[in-house]
Amino acid sequence: MNPKEIIAKRVAKEFENNQLVNLGIGLPTLTANYIEEGINVIFQSENGMVGMGRVANEDEVDPYITNAGGQFVTINEEGAFFDSSMSFGLIRGGHVDVTVLGALEVDQHGNLANWIVPGKMVPGMGGAMDLVVGAKKVIVAMLHTVKGKSKILKECTLPLTAKGVVDMIITELAVMEVTKEGLVVREISEDVTIEELREMTDADLIISDDLVYMQAQTV
Repeated sequence: MNPKEIIAKRVAKEFENNQLVNLGIGLPTLTANYIEEGINVIFQSENGMVGMGRVANEDEVDPYITNAGGQFVTINEEGAFFDSSMSFGLIRGGHVDVTVLGALEVDQHGNLANWIVPGKMVPGMGGAMDLVVGAKKVIVAMLHTVKGKSKILKECTLPLTAKGVVDMIITELAVMEVTKEGLVVREISEDVTIEELREMTDADLIISDDLVYMQAQTV
């Protein structure tokens, strides 16, 4: 199974009925394809939309309907459009239940770095800083390593988006929860051992006594 598909499927299992959910650009948008039957999730885009549907097929493209990353998307029948002040009022007012976003780095303290690599061009912060502070639950969805190096660190080295905001990290190898005690591994891929996971992770890991295989691989 494609690693990004594994991540997206597992993230989708965190959503509950009638939650307002914001999806970051890239991998997080894939989670909209795996919502469980009977679960109604209301997707919000910070450029001014609720009730956002999936990414549009070629014959569904409306040039006026895009998500915050500029992708053409669909809108559900109950969807609505509004200006940025209303959109960020939802975010800053604590009305977003879950935000899912990628990261350049995340550490065992729940610190997040996802917006800039010094010296490289960047279009801007976007809504990430507001979302990770305003949302009730923050899920980082990303590949476990980049070019063989861990993206899950003891301490972030890049400029932070926010401190201590991450609740959960989901990669193709594990599901980890950020707690006061440290980073707890709740689920692990069938394709990796605990020893291998430790070797591929810079952060200190606490293995849960109730460790199970990742749900996305057992359905």
